[in-house]
Amino acid sequence: MKRALLISCLLLTGCGQNMTDQPKNQQYEPSALFRDGKSLLAPVAGTVAREDVAHDQATTHKPRLTAALLARGHQQFDVFCSPCHARTGEGNGMVVQRGMPSPPSYHIDRLRSADDQHFFDVITNGYGAMYPYAARVAPRDRWAIVAYIRALQLSQNAKLDDVPEQERAKLLAEAPP
Repeated sequence: MKRALLISCLLLTGCGQNMTDQPKNQQYEPSALFRDGKSLLAPVAGTVAREDVAHDQATTHKPRLTAALLARGHQQFDVFCSPCHARTGEGNGMVVQRGMPSPPSYHIDRLRSADDQHFFDVITNGYGAMYPYAARVAPRDRWAIVAYIRALQLSQNAKLDDVPEQERAKLLAEAPP
């Protein structure tokens, strides 16, 4: 019995509030530690980031627009985006036809005037009912999808004269009579 009481007392001494009541400064709280009274200091000039540098560069540096990038964007768009947005970008994909909420069309003025980073961020973090695709779509593929979305937007108001001569001949040959 004495042994159980001794063990209980030892265990209870470890239940103090020391870990939750730590002496620390909250952000923007005045501090006596530094002469200027700040508790947060700016990094020293020349400080180099150590975490996720490759990720940050991939998310902020758009690749150069090429035919290969557009082809990759088309392929990735068909896989990840067309179930909801449809292959035309109108927002009436097969998921919507089965009762899910309709996403906005890429062809509305608000999205036509949005910058490329907006589309990249929405693919990365999601928006509204859209799930984030950061873990599913690599940053380079996200930029490819953005390029393809821009091509879809341009295609809606394109005239035959806008198409290069070589491609125009192919289109006319493939057109139904």
